[in-house]
Amino acid sequence: MTKRKTNKPKKDEKPKVNKELEGFDIEIDAFGEIKTNFDINKINEFLNREVDDKKLRHRKDPYKKEQSDEMDEEQE
Repeated sequence: MTKRKTNKPKKDEKPKVNKELEGFDIEIDAFGEIKTNFDINKINEFLNREVDDKKLRHRKDPYKKEQSDEMDEEQE
């Protein structure tokens, strides 16, 4: 039997991130506290703009005007 190859990233290699989040670093300390170098409000604004939450699709969203307009048309 042959061994499977795993794609493990190199330790020095940084993951690809959106340009708005360049330099973002997150760590969890020994007590389970999350430590970041970005303001949590900035992260939440980014996630609200970029991530589709299917539980909230029925709400009108000021960040995704095109999507909320499409949803209104589909409901009619």
